[in-house]
Amino acid sequence: MSDVDFTHWPTELLTPQASPFDPRPFTRSGGRTLGGLSRFTRTDRGFWIGSYKNIIFRRGQQSDQARAWTKLRTYLGGQAGLVAVPICSTRYWAAEGFQDFTPGLYPHDDDTPFDDDTLYSEGRVHIEMAAFAPLSSTIVTLRLVDAPTAGGIRFSYQHAMYETGAVIEQTGGDTYRVPVFPAIRQAIPADAWLEADKPTVLCRLATDAEMDLEFPGAGMPRPTINFVEAVDVWNDLALEAA
Repeated sequence: MSDVDFTHWPTELLTPQASPFDPRPFTRSGGRTLGGLSRFTRTDRGFWIGSYKNIIFRRGQQSDQARAWTKLRTYLGGQAGLVAVPICSTRYWAAEGFQDFTPGLYPHDDDTPFDDDTLYSEGRVHIEMAAFAPLSSTIVTLRLVDAPTAGGIRFSYQHAMYETGAVIEQTGGDTYRVPVFPAIRQAIPADAWLEADKPTVLCRLATDAEMDLEFPGAGMPRPTINFVEAVDVWNDLALEAA
């Protein structure tokens, strides 16, 4: 992933009012039978599509925001460019006491602090990959370090985002086997920390015209940007690793 040329969406300046991201399973049908039935087959594990809706331009910040928009638009150059898009996951955790997302403090793997007795400051939700997850896996084992559940959540690793289904089994006191969508984009090592507070997904713009922008005569613009997961990048990385 380090060799892939991409940028990060500047959410601190270009903040959406909503950021829906949904899975698109890839299915095929052989058509209807004489009895009117249709049978569908999943041909791969699908991909993500999403939007940043009603991005807020504020008076007093509009010059900084307009420059950030223009720099990002120039960098991406339409659908050719790659951007890591943060997805807010607060709705998955708010009912579990994680409303403020205050960073948690954690020791080294051997439970020791730094030399000055301080600890790591990391995201409030802390989940690790408990066992090596090879490329194309559809079931993984998660370790809950500071999280209430492993089922029905989202996380990312190196800007590949996943969501989990219902827990298959509890394999230890804090480890759980769960199905994931999509299939693992690139191998995830055991004990790797997973981003669950604000997962990111590597995307391309859905069309070349997504970042067209016009300031109205009165008021501020509220543009919406549509994204598609950059599945081709993961495919190329998988071929290089083969």
